[in-house]
Amino acid sequence: MADYQKIANEARIAALKMIYAAQSSHIGSCFSIADILAVLFEKADLKKDKIILSCGWKAAIFYHFLAEKGFFPKEDLETFCQPGSPYIGLSEPIVPGVNYSGGSMGAGLPAAVGYALSKKLKEEEGTVYCLMSDGEQAIGTTHEAALIAKHHKLDNLVVIIDQNDLQAMGHIDDVLEIQPIEKKWDAWGWEWNFVNGHDHTYMDRAFNNVPITRLKPTVHIAYTTKGKGVSFMENNNLFHYKAPSKEEHEEALKELYELA
Repeated sequence: MADYQKIANEARIAALKMIYAAQSSHIGSCFSIADILAVLFEKADLKKDKIILSCGWKAAIFYHFLAEKGFFPKEDLETFCQPGSPYIGLSEPIVPGVNYSGGSMGAGLPAAVGYALSKKLKEEEGTVYCLMSDGEQAIGTTHEAALIAKHHKLDNLVVIIDQNDLQAMGHIDDVLEIQPIEKKWDAWGWEWNFVNGHDHTYMDRAFNNVPITRLKPTVHIAYTTKGKGVSFMENNNLFHYKAPSKEEHEEALKELYELA
């Protein structure tokens, strides 16, 4: 098994440096999905599988993994969120390896359904993975796309929900109550599963098991901690938008390097 802890930690360090240099945002959200992406990018066959980042504001860490897989030179990321750079703070298909633009909540799953249906109709191999935020579960397009996926028996479609319980303006239930999320997906006819979004061994096994049930799409509800890996960022929603200060950047790097 790959050294997922090392891969995820290096990704957090890279994303922190990118976001600090650009004085951009979403460091907490990037950290919550680092472990998920570490496993997913090792398990997926990127020649036939597709990864859709519906929560496109987590672009910094997603770009890091794309660069690590050779989609573009790693040095390109030094231009992240700089004037004229294609590497903006939302994932856009102008960037090699980005299959669909992310950032408008609820847009990624309809695209993933379309890709999965296309593969079925063309009898192509491969799985379509869609990484979503928990806040997106309240969006109408999520409901419609989920029903379409069940109707067409898209067992080549896997959704992974970053369940960190925080969105831009607060706790998800304080913004619009959508819990328990699994009941929604069960009603939509999907096969659902809970995973620890920071347990690499568990996710390694779970992502191998596709589909869980033949002719049914799969959703993994991954419990995560926003800001995972840096003590003062964990469960601190200030870092949804706030760029780290010089002192915070140095302290965060110190903590992450200690984990290495």
